[in-house]
Amino acid sequence: MSKPFRTVFAIYDDMTHLDFTGPHQVLCRLPNSETVVASRDGGDVIAEGNLVIGRTETLASIDRCDLLCVPGGVTATQWALDEAFVEEIRRLGERATYVTSVCTGSLILGAAGLLQDKRAACHWAWRDLLSEFGAILDEERVVRDGNIFTGGGVTAGIDFALTMVAEIAGDAYAKALTLGYEYAPSPPYPGGRPELAEPEVLAAYHARMEGLMEVRRAEAKQAGARMRAQAGRP
Repeated sequence: MSKPFRTVFAIYDDMTHLDFTGPHQVLCRLPNSETVVASRDGGDVIAEGNLVIGRTETLASIDRCDLLCVPGGVTATQWALDEAFVEEIRRLGERATYVTSVCTGSLILGAAGLLQDKRAACHWAWRDLLSEFGAILDEERVVRDGNIFTGGGVTAGIDFALTMVAEIAGDAYAKALTLGYEYAPSPPYPGGRPELAEPEVLAAYHARMEGLMEVRRAEAKQAGARMRAQAGRP
């Protein structure tokens, strides 16, 4: 019998848990599959909001995966500087059938050298940081470039996951799963993208994130420089 299709989620402390739990809920329903949740050190991972995700495996103990998924989070650029974590992402990603991310998880893929000259999505507020890793910025909610699938910010993870289900198990299965999960978004406020948001809301968001953006930009530049040095690129 063939081995089950293996999905590995590579998670870390202070990640945005919906980046992980949304896609996990969808992808764990793939037929003839297994879903593995792993972290650098194994054991408990404490996500944003003090949500504990327990009994994770160590990334180093995983020999292979068919699909690698990296979620995003407020600490994504910090983890992009963690050499041990990034090396495991690189190792698994280079041999995976599909390399994927949600939100700022694409910055970690970039730090691992997996997005060079590839179109990729990210949360709209941090999308321009992808250029530090040689990626091509794409504003779509779900972006495919070859075997690389990347989702935009947070809630886009469910769209991304259903796209992956269609790719792996077919449209009919993805449609049935969409129905089963009653996935019919109807947000109370339609301003979930910058082009839809009211100007004052967008301005307030930028003001609130300004300090964090400076820190993230510096971390992304450092991670990008390290990636290029390791790859022998200028």
